[in-house]
Amino acid sequence: MMAALPPWLQRQLQRLRRQRAHAVLLEGPPGLGQGQLAWALACSWLCEQPQEAVACGHCASCRAVQARTHPDLFALLPDALALELGWPLDAATQERIERKEIKPSRQIRVEATRAALAFAQTTSARGQGKVVLIQPAERLNAESANALLKTLEEPPPAVRFVLASEAVHEVLPTVRSRCVRHAMAWPTASEGLAWLRRQAAEEGLAAGEDKLQIGWRLGRGRAEEALAWLRLGLDAAAWRSLPARLAAGDWTAIADWPPARQLTLLMLLCHDALALACGAPPQHFDAATLPRTDAARAAALWRALQQARRTVEHPYQAALWSQAWAQRLRKAFDAPPKAAAR
Repeated sequence: MMAALPPWLQRQLQRLRRQRAHAVLLEGPPGLGQGQLAWALACSWLCEQPQEAVACGHCASCRAVQARTHPDLFALLPDALALELGWPLDAATQERIERKEIKPSRQIRVEATRAALAFAQTTSARGQGKVVLIQPAERLNAESANALLKTLEEPPPAVRFVLASEAVHEVLPTVRSRCVRHAMAWPTASEGLAWLRRQAAEEGLAAGEDKLQIGWRLGRGRAEEALAWLRLGLDAAAWRSLPARLAAGDWTAIADWPPARQLTLLMLLCHDALALACGAPPQHFDAATLPRTDAARAAALWRALQQARRTVEHPYQAALWSQAWAQRLRKAFDAPPKAAAR
């Protein structure tokens, strides 16, 4: 069976199913579930026995989607995401990656885009039409995006496109203008926390109500983002001590996190420190747990973090990256240097 959709995604799926657009662009900040909704929408379009707009999960079409073998579904993904989701790459790309001639791309290659366009020109195998799913749409490079334009404007009969984006401003305007745009809806606090509680229980995460509330604050109302914070394994006491420890250069608690997740945490910390310095309440951490600084230094740190976001996916040496940011934080918060390990 297909995984059950959260109630706020279920409502949006029913609304999207009533539309007749040939191309739908799901847009919103990370953590609102646009990727999950895009897959659910694609599956419902291809399902032979949809139930209340949701794919049934047991027909031949649904089983083929789950096995990543449906002949009428093309997933246009960056190589790295395709490997993460278990979606097969084309034979040539797979062979080049295995030979270490190339690394799995984090952009959507133009070769893959051309393969998707060729797929769109062929006849549906199962008679439910064809679907091209593009995720995340902002990872279409300029060449890939331009290759899509004509087909997006004049698609072949019975072909639909669904695009999911977490940074729609990075999608070419010419692509955006050829799609019906759908702004992702936010869950209410009650339904988001209820979903978060169920997911934590299903995944065996030790998360009491105190920790759930911390995850919800860090997720800023986005349930998937809140769950991502809970998966990092820190207890409530560790979360509360984290701002002071980071300001003092103690990176122990987050040393094993991916750099992108570390950077997100630093941005949340910097945001709250800047808010305090300007006389506003913090949003992510309790005021009592935050290190103090002045607005000028907090703003300078924020600009540096924004700059770092542009290159965070580069293959830096993790220990050196962490050490550099530990020094920046000590300087920003005037914390004493961490004592050298003996």
